[in-house]
Amino acid sequence: MAQFFQIHPTHPQPRLVRQAASILRAGGVIAYPTDSGYALGCQIGNAEAVRRIRQIRGVDEGHHLTLVLRDLHEIGHFARLDNWQFKIVRLGTPGHFTFLLPATREVPRRLQHPKRSTVGVRVPDHPVVQALLSELAEPILSSTLILPDGGPMLSEPEAIREKLERRLDLVIDAGPCAEEPTTVVDLAVDPPVIVRLGAGNPARLGLAMAEPG
Repeated sequence: MAQFFQIHPTHPQPRLVRQAASILRAGGVIAYPTDSGYALGCQIGNAEAVRRIRQIRGVDEGHHLTLVLRDLHEIGHFARLDNWQFKIVRLGTPGHFTFLLPATREVPRRLQHPKRSTVGVRVPDHPVVQALLSELAEPILSSTLILPDGGPMLSEPEAIREKLERRLDLVIDAGPCAEEPTTVVDLAVDPPVIVRLGAGNPARLGLAMAEPG
């Protein structure tokens, strides 16, 4: 049965943030708010928690999970960026973008795309996420909270608890979030490709990118 924390969306309570971080460190799977909807999250090194997220989402190892990071500097620890890639990522960070990039050796093989050796990275602009990342001092491995039934993103904490409370360890209620996921940009190819068009406007990146065909 999931715990349910009501955390202030702009001034998160340190005590609740510490408790949420402890749940992640203990191998828990949580639902938490971001600037682009609610997401599922777990500790990066916990294989069982990763399996649970994939099971909830109904996706296999070929589906990119995302490393949610505190800032642009942390991205370089987990993803390899040439100058042209760095310039694009800088324009979209923090914000509504997920970038696919070649993974560094710091990323466990099981978290990389099995054929491309890429990883998704993102820096959200949300006080609750930033507080949680600061307390953890490590990334949160995440996936957009879209269920395999084909329905829309879950954006209301009460609805998340109703549907998933027996499959999660914690639901963080910071109020309703946007119902539009991030824009996913593949920067492991040149020119870049929009994999998913979402909340992030590609014009912010200064690129005219074609969607995959």
